[in-house]
Amino acid sequence: MHTVALATAGHLLHFELGVACEIFGNPPVEVSGGWYDVQLCGPEPVQVGPFAVEPDHGLERLVSADTVIVPACADVDEAPPAELIDAVRSAHKAGARIASLCTGAFVLGAAGLLDGRRATTHWAHTAQLSARYPLAEVDPDVLYTDNGSVLTSAGKAAAVDLSLHLIHLDHGANVANSVARRLVVPPHRSGGQAQFVATPVQVSGDNRLAELLAWVLERLDQPLAVTDMARRANTSPRHLGRQFRAVTGQTPLQWLLTQRVRRAQELLETTDQSVESIAVATGMGTATTLRRQFKRVVAVPPDTYRRTFHQIDA
Repeated sequence: MHTVALATAGHLLHFELGVACEIFGNPPVEVSGGWYDVQLCGPEPVQVGPFAVEPDHGLERLVSADTVIVPACADVDEAPPAELIDAVRSAHKAGARIASLCTGAFVLGAAGLLDGRRATTHWAHTAQLSARYPLAEVDPDVLYTDNGSVLTSAGKAAAVDLSLHLIHLDHGANVANSVARRLVVPPHRSGGQAQFVATPVQVSGDNRLAELLAWVLERLDQPLAVTDMARRANTSPRHLGRQFRAVTGQTPLQWLLTQRVRRAQELLETTDQSVESIAVATGMGTATTLRRQFKRVVAVPPDTYRRTFHQIDA
């Protein structure tokens, strides 16, 4: 059987651990052959609600697993346990597929597994993940990433999406869809689909970029280039690019486009303005440009997004 080891060292968020146990621990009726052998691996009992759950094995068992799942860390400011980092790194070297759920990506980053790879985590922590592990290619706008042997997911619902994706890879679409039906969730959302959230600007008040970002956000309806932003910040475009990457995880133009799309999301949700009007209000000029960029970032067209999220007055 395919062994799925759940790495439980450190302080965890139990939703993601529960998701992994539920999805990989219960075979659907369509599966007549082998399913997954789920093993809880950690140095001590895991507190799940009012219950303390004893691990099946120590962290050393990760090295013999086929897939290692790293659930979410409860506190990303707290360094992951060294023994967990070593165990995850050793498991990867031994050929295991490593998948993180939500902030479990910080463990993968500490183990060096995100270097040179695309990665994501909950949108509230992508900038911090990028700053801490600058060799990782952090994408704040996707549900999950698949690099073959290293996979990462965004926030809570995306843990379900990534788990279904793994089942799809191992057992095919029919089995993955059966598990999704049992969970009463959509059968498949591609990793490239965006996290449906209006990501705030994550800069502290004393950061030198804070004033510039606020200035840009007040002028999203105007044409802006990197040179305009650099001139406003009294720095060179190259240095500005380094600052943006360190603080936001994106280049200045990527960040600017993301903010234009976020503003478009807000207007689609809260107004009845036409797509043409919203394109002008967000600095994208034409409805064609807005539709192209919106679908690239959010992965659905503006009209579809509006039907899903438009706020109707009671």
